[in-house]
Amino acid sequence: MKRILITGTQGYIGSSLADYLNRWPEKYRVDFLSLRDGTWKQADFEPVDAIVHAAAIVHQPKSKDDPAEADVYDRVNHRLTAELAQKAKAEGVSQFLFLSSESVYGLHAPVGKTLTITADTPLHPTDNYGISKRKAEEDLNLLRGDGFRVAILRPPMIYGRGCKGNYQTLAHLAKKLPIFPEIANRRSMLYIDNLCEFLRLLIEDGADGLFCPQNAEYVSTSRMVREIAKAHGKHICLVGGCAWALKLLSHVTALAGKAFGSLCYDQSLSDYPQNYNLVSFEQSIAETEGGA
Repeated sequence: MKRILITGTQGYIGSSLADYLNRWPEKYRVDFLSLRDGTWKQADFEPVDAIVHAAAIVHQPKSKDDPAEADVYDRVNHRLTAELAQKAKAEGVSQFLFLSSESVYGLHAPVGKTLTITADTPLHPTDNYGISKRKAEEDLNLLRGDGFRVAILRPPMIYGRGCKGNYQTLAHLAKKLPIFPEIANRRSMLYIDNLCEFLRLLIEDGADGLFCPQNAEYVSTSRMVREIAKAHGKHICLVGGCAWALKLLSHVTALAGKAFGSLCYDQSLSDYPQNYNLVSFEQSIAETEGGA
């Protein structure tokens, strides 16, 4: 039996992973570790096989020039990560899995253009969240070795039952609007259960390295809204010819680019020897919206 320690007990990924791994009580013992005060430094890590570090200050971008905000992100997402990993290595934990982010690339695709992240895409974070995640990755890479394996994940947008963020905005629109723009953009996304299965496989394999998991197929925003509406028994009419209006809107708000621009991982970055995409896109939306 593997003993797994998860941080971020109140976060979406950490709690979802614990629920997922608890499906195999004979294989995994799952415990939580709170990092909200300094008491975690007295915890005994020697019996632990793997730590999944999902705790973080979530993405709430303001200005990377705000020193107070920058320090909060750096303290929690960077320095705390490094301290936790140093203790884990010193006490014999064999694997450290870190939830980083696509934000380390600092890419924002405008409407009508496609940006594809490849192995050669440089890291150029543009906000404090991305900067703090990149710094954490750098420190973790220095700790790798001497029996200490580090798995760094840079997932794209994660969605699923109980998620927050951009998905909920789209779900609200899908349930309220009779029409929606039809834009053939491409986005990398990752259903929470597929992420949890990927993490489970990394733990089983004792994997080390950089990973960019995503769903098996790219998805357009229009298709996602249509599937959400379908899950609620609604028909939403997709209207073409809106690209010019969305391009104009993108000059007013960055949300237009986030919703209708094309930003995706090259599929080769997401390959893994074992299949982790156990849930199709259509089924993932049905499950997220409380259907099948």
